[in-house]
Amino acid sequence: MNIFSPNLFRQQFPLIESHDQSLIEKDDFMPSLIYFDNAATTQKPRQVIDCQQDYYRNFNANVHRASHQLSSKATFAFEKARSLVQGFIGAKSVKEIIWTKGATESINIVVQSLARNTLLPGDEIVLCVSEHHANIVPWQIVAEQTGAVIKVIPITEHGYIDIDEIENIISDKTKYVACAHISNVLGRINPIEQVIAKAKAVGAISVIDGTQAVAHFSVNVQSLDCDFYVFSAHKMYGPTGIGVLYGKKKHLESMPPYQGGGEMIKTVSFTQATTFNSLPFKFEAGTPNIAGVIAFAESINFLSPLLTDVSNSYGLFEKKLVNYCYQALANIAQVKFIVGGSPDIGVIAFTLTGHHNHDIAMSLDTHGIAIRSGHHCAMPLMTHLKIDGCLRVSLAAYNTVAEIDYFIDCLKNILLEGTIEQTNKQVKEEVLLELSAKEMVDIITLFSRTKGWDSRHREIMLLGKKLPRLDKALRDENTLISGCESLAWIKAEHSVQGLYSFTADSDAKIIRGLLVIVLAAFNNQTAQQIHQFDINDYFEKLGLMQHLSPSRGNGVLAIVEQIKIMAK
Repeated sequence: MNIFSPNLFRQQFPLIESHDQSLIEKDDFMPSLIYFDNAATTQKPRQVIDCQQDYYRNFNANVHRASHQLSSKATFAFEKARSLVQGFIGAKSVKEIIWTKGATESINIVVQSLARNTLLPGDEIVLCVSEHHANIVPWQIVAEQTGAVIKVIPITEHGYIDIDEIENIISDKTKYVACAHISNVLGRINPIEQVIAKAKAVGAISVIDGTQAVAHFSVNVQSLDCDFYVFSAHKMYGPTGIGVLYGKKKHLESMPPYQGGGEMIKTVSFTQATTFNSLPFKFEAGTPNIAGVIAFAESINFLSPLLTDVSNSYGLFEKKLVNYCYQALANIAQVKFIVGGSPDIGVIAFTLTGHHNHDIAMSLDTHGIAIRSGHHCAMPLMTHLKIDGCLRVSLAAYNTVAEIDYFIDCLKNILLEGTIEQTNKQVKEEVLLELSAKEMVDIITLFSRTKGWDSRHREIMLLGKKLPRLDKALRDENTLISGCESLAWIKAEHSVQGLYSFTADSDAKIIRGLLVIVLAAFNNQTAQQIHQFDINDYFEKLGLMQHLSPSRGNGVLAIVEQIKIMAK
């Protein structure tokens, strides 16, 4: 696909195409799936999927270690992919391209193989406040290990790294500067050239997280002159579980291996020191993700011509979608963008006045619209902005204006329903639930008769209306349930008969509905009964495991664990 065509581009993605083919024939545009969570992971084009299957079907073998034909063919494809990545980011040598599980592992290798061995007490590490947790936590760990200190660059009101502040923060004490090329929440292209130049001026090493950048424009690491650059395949139409650590050769050669075993060794002996392989293999212990690497190469073959097209039609179409969606959201009175101005790529973050993020995301899901809600692995940014979380719409070039229109229409309808609900709300004492064993049976009966996620979601929301609200004075740190992205509180009482009763509340409507379901199982039970109760079986009977299993980030597991802690 050397020439970008939005329609032809969209047709390359089987998951999207299969949903397009199953559209309900109506006058209104009513797709069964709108995927607006591309900052989390992108869908995969047919040629990438076929490439990975082709490897397993036709030349599956381990690489580098055998002399037979299958291994030779696999090794050739594996190393050809490395050369392709080298060209894709403009690295000087294939020895500077290290395969990893993803950008997160790439950062951890730099931190533990280099920073841990060079940082001294009082040395400084500089991060940006908008970093992903993957570019914060590894540095916190190494700071604790070495006695180094973390300094934080703020952002401007429009979400960019505040260049005016770097002169005060990056100093002669700075040894490492780590920041994202583009924030996964704010969608702003940071002025990393200036950050890298300042780091270089004080002798600091620069580590750039390019995870959100590489799918949107060409990157040349030599032009940037960064010391390290990391990214993941799954954000750029490639497979999951494979990523790249680019590092300048001089740094990689000075670093000890991150893990031991397999391809990273040269000689092993019980009587003499083990010697390690040369670059890049020194950092690639064990059997690698061969299929992932080969499929990653195919995603580069798919994407690279679009990024280098002189007409920039791919980039212009992405910008068209961003501007259209941003303006449509800006026209909704309740929308509040978390920073000012339109983003540089299709990542739009906002909140809705009077509505919880999770409630909106779950409601949109019933309409087949996938967006993200929560802190987006950027909790320090949320704290900096004084919000608990936000909604994030992230677009890709296979999205359409029609999808955006449908999303906006659904969002407006959800907001309208919420307004009507607030206007007509009359909570009467006689309708408050008495949560008991009978109530659990009633709930199971109700959900057994309810088919489809949209209907079940509606019933959960209706149950939430019946939950008695916890007095505001009781919603404090003592009753707060840790582990929920939304705020939730629970209070326990213990009768002389040894039975526990719980009252709970949440700022999210969907969580209040789930609390009704959970409390129905645990109220008026003994501690033994509470600890023996099988929550997974319960949710299976309700038909909610697929969407609301305790392992998901909806807080159910945290609620159950808190109840068990209270029931001593």
